[in-house]
Amino acid sequence: MTDIKCKVLVIGAGPGGYVCAIRAGQLGLDTVIVDEVRPGGTCLNIGCIPSKAMIHAADEFYKMTHAGAGPLGISATAPTIDLEQTVAWKDGIVDRLTGGVGGLLRKAGVKMISGRARFVDGKTVTVAGDEGEIQIRADYIVIATGSAPVELPFLPFGGAVVSSTEALSLTEVPESLAVVGGGYIGLELGTVFAKLGSKVTVVEAEDRILPLYDKALTRPVHKRLEELGVTVMTGTKAQSHEGGALQTDAGEIAAERVLVTVGRRPRTQGIGIDELSLTMNGPFIRIDKVCQTSMRGIYAIGDVTGEPMLAHRAMAQGEMVAEYLAGQAVEWDKRAIPAVCFTDPEIVTCGVLPGEVEGTKSAEFPFVANGRAMTTERDEGFIRVVWREADNAVLGLQGVGVGISELSSAFSLAIEMGACLEDITATIHAHPTQSEGLQEACLKALGHALHI
Repeated sequence: MTDIKCKVLVIGAGPGGYVCAIRAGQLGLDTVIVDEVRPGGTCLNIGCIPSKAMIHAADEFYKMTHAGAGPLGISATAPTIDLEQTVAWKDGIVDRLTGGVGGLLRKAGVKMISGRARFVDGKTVTVAGDEGEIQIRADYIVIATGSAPVELPFLPFGGAVVSSTEALSLTEVPESLAVVGGGYIGLELGTVFAKLGSKVTVVEAEDRILPLYDKALTRPVHKRLEELGVTVMTGTKAQSHEGGALQTDAGEIAAERVLVTVGRRPRTQGIGIDELSLTMNGPFIRIDKVCQTSMRGIYAIGDVTGEPMLAHRAMAQGEMVAEYLAGQAVEWDKRAIPAVCFTDPEIVTCGVLPGEVEGTKSAEFPFVANGRAMTTERDEGFIRVVWREADNAVLGLQGVGVGISELSSAFSLAIEMGACLEDITATIHAHPTQSEGLQEACLKALGHALHI
């Protein structure tokens, strides 16, 4: 058995893990990172990046197939899609990015080890890989093992029943697709296949889609799904799949394929954390303000620590932990984490929601009054600001609209910098852009909106 000693050991090379390792290396800490798959984790390899590539491809195909239906005077003749080529293009993007992550780790002086890690004790980990077993002793260990799709016992993955991982690699468009789960993953991928020509049915056990978001934000998404021919069945429970049909408590649904997207579970099994007796928060690892677990010297970041399960949250935690281990005075602050649903239209939320904090009010500016939105033929949606009445401090920003994900940084920056309504209204916003909706929402909050 080969023995290695280091200052920092990171288990998991997803967004949180590789950012933590890179930053630790930059700060001069002797760092090792371990993963049994290539760098990038779920987000880069089988999640965020490939799904956005497929969303883009589906959007382009849908625009071409429906070009003659709008007022622009554009027509196209029977466009087709070679999904196998589309998937190959998507895989090429992933390959370039994973290779880039590997290069960044090497540049930072981080040693990469391929294999499956398992704790021996609070300072020691064994790694089983192709080249035999390696034992690593570290002063500090960071758990960044991510999450995996939840599997339903009555709809086990395999064959016609797929998770988001398999759905992103399908080389043929299914004639019919049932999506079990009306959260953001199911709706993103369901929309992709609807635009590619599948007959899509969404089955959601709750009484509405995207139940974690308020109805005002989800209403434009629901309307768009109907326009795309997607059938949405809320308050409905899936039961089984057989004979090309999904059985539910509301009847049978034609489904050549079934995509199960009912949530994700933390990857904490099989790495030996049970033996450490770490304090848990349900299935998640409990952490403090510097992401340290209940055992001194062991830290946890990303999906294994709970909601929100977002790549950029994991990245921010990873960077913070590396700087803390290097002696900097930092701690975890989660007040300004934006969340984005890449549905059609997109949804962005950051900070507090209306009514969530006493003494706050909210105001909205609709895109139907925004010149740039009108020129794109997609003027549905709005931007909303939530502010504290006592001092006009902006505590929350939300919005729904086409391409609004690109405003997420403006939302989080305003909250992080402690902006007041007057700060945003006094900032000159370029015209014509959808970003003007942010300024207009704040103007409305102050009682002098200019364009509504």
